[in-house]
Amino acid sequence: MGGAVPMILRRKYLDQLIDFQDQDLIKVVTGVRRCGKSTLLDMMREHLASQGVARERLLSFKMESMEFDGISSYRDLHQIVREHASGVSHPYLFFDELQEIAGWERVINSLRIDMDCDIYITGSNAYLLSSELSTLLSGRYVEVEMLPLTFAEYLDFRGALWSASDSDQADLLEMADGSIATLGRMLEQYRRFGGLPFLALRKPELSAHRAYCKSLYDTVMVRDILQRDRRRDRRHLTSPELLERVCAFLANNVGNECSMNRIATALSAEGSSVSNQTVDAYAAALTEAYLFYPVRRYDIRGRELLKTGAKRYIVDTGIRSYLEGYRNADSGRVLENMIFLQLAFDGYEVTVGKLRGGEVDFVATKADERIYMQVCMDISSAATMERELRPLRAIRDAYPKLVITMGGPHPTDVDGIRIVDAQDFLLHRV
Repeated sequence: MGGAVPMILRRKYLDQLIDFQDQDLIKVVTGVRRCGKSTLLDMMREHLASQGVARERLLSFKMESMEFDGISSYRDLHQIVREHASGVSHPYLFFDELQEIAGWERVINSLRIDMDCDIYITGSNAYLLSSELSTLLSGRYVEVEMLPLTFAEYLDFRGALWSASDSDQADLLEMADGSIATLGRMLEQYRRFGGLPFLALRKPELSAHRAYCKSLYDTVMVRDILQRDRRRDRRHLTSPELLERVCAFLANNVGNECSMNRIATALSAEGSSVSNQTVDAYAAALTEAYLFYPVRRYDIRGRELLKTGAKRYIVDTGIRSYLEGYRNADSGRVLENMIFLQLAFDGYEVTVGKLRGGEVDFVATKADERIYMQVCMDISSAATMERELRPLRAIRDAYPKLVITMGGPHPTDVDGIRIVDAQDFLLHRV
């Protein structure tokens, strides 16, 4: 599936780049493939052009383009950049998927030192920042980490507008094709098909979604993990089949505690004899490729991070649907995954809260702000309501406490604990 993604502004990320424009910092945009990194650089180019920067000063180097297919070393890259920038006053240099060139860090460091320029980079693997770059630049870079679309952004991409046809129906949306949809229906589509920008430009179609996700998945697994691992001489990732099985296990268990021992035991029961260390290496590779985000546990009373019991969440619920064969199962944990992604987008540091005899789904912290959250698909039964409220009641401090749900009638407040609809939380309407 090809075609350019229209440049619907993702304001948060563009503003971050603008904030650091013309500062002596390399701007490094990271995130899973096809989350919009290349388009973000195009947005920044258009912003600069709108500010009066001549287009001949805006130089792009897309490493996956045939234009640069002949580049075989960092020395070739350095020469080509110098040739393109020759005679250009204060060029803006945009490098897309630069990690494809071994030794690229030396080029960027040299350009930063030797030229009066402003540099922007994208990359689809966290190794980009754990490599020599961080040493060479000695803190002279800033990372902008992108995620797929939030629910609010998804509505923008789908062209949804609040319907004015009936003021009593505040959750009716008029779609770009003139049809009317409910907010709940759009949230269900977002939950099932995720927020990859290209796919969000039209009404979801399962066959198109499957084909696109397969292409993305194969590219990440082969190019961003297996091939890159061999180039780094870290040759312990030798089995594509095992990598896929670890990925499938993590996708199936989003929101569950996933120790390396548990994964190794499960895989061994299926006929793959594998050590905890090997599983850890494969899980780390999937994390480096931004497919999964580990979330550590936090002892609320002891106020310390715990070394064991981490959970993992997938970068996009649509990718999980693809990996799970589009089964409409585990809806509660998928909702939990969506809330995690929203919190990450909003800049919170997220942990899982540990209590004696219980657990809080999320402890979200930002500066001196803290929120305790439980996430539950349906709290219409008294037993479920009590189960979700009990851990929050056990916390004695005065920080806000929320229960987030998608279904069932419920009060809006119980003992000072707010109960909010997921769609309102995701749209910042609480």
